[in-house]
Amino acid sequence: MIRLLLVDDDPIVRAGLRLMLGGAPDLEVVGEAADGSEVPALVAANSPAVVLMDIRMPGTDGLAATQSLRARPGAPEVIVLTTFNTDEHVLRALRAGAAGFLLKDTPPQEIVTAVRKVAAGEPVLSPAITRQLIDQVTGEGRDGREERAEAARARLALLGSRERDVALAVGRGSPNAEIARELYLSLPTVKTHVSRILAKLDLNNRVQLALLVHDAGESGTD
Repeated sequence: MIRLLLVDDDPIVRAGLRLMLGGAPDLEVVGEAADGSEVPALVAANSPAVVLMDIRMPGTDGLAATQSLRARPGAPEVIVLTTFNTDEHVLRALRAGAAGFLLKDTPPQEIVTAVRKVAAGEPVLSPAITRQLIDQVTGEGRDGREERAEAARARLALLGSRERDVALAVGRGSPNAEIARELYLSLPTVKTHVSRILAKLDLNNRVQLALLVHDAGESGTD
């Protein structure tokens, strides 16, 4: 069973998610929270594998809650819930370690599939969506972008040549099987490279790695 924690200040949204997810035989909603401040205690008490996190809440918002949660050892994966078109904080949540995002009007079966993927270690994010998110970020001037790019390139320089090839492929949104074919590597070797890259760069997941590659301007998707 995949244990889930629902975090949203709207009780109607929580009820809808509980009803929707409760129908899947391999999913179990083990707790609900109306504010990000409630998340640490509920995670400690219920040990969820995945947290569905609303990004906008009146107290502790989903961004702060995600940052705090993902900084802890053995933290559950986080999927951000958002309206997307109006929420400029989604990219920041992904940088904080969220494994992806879902629109609140996503069809039920797609939400169930996304939860299963994230629980299995697969991020719910495509290259096209990454580009759209980056385009929606506001308030960062040219100097800020250049500074971020320089810092990202310096971090990527820590990688060996093969690790760099794998990192750039992750930045393009390629799954492990595709990376294996492109680079003539075995699937276990690709998985090992990804794990080592994340550890070497002190990243939580592939989404953060993809965003780092985008920051460096080396994803090839712009």
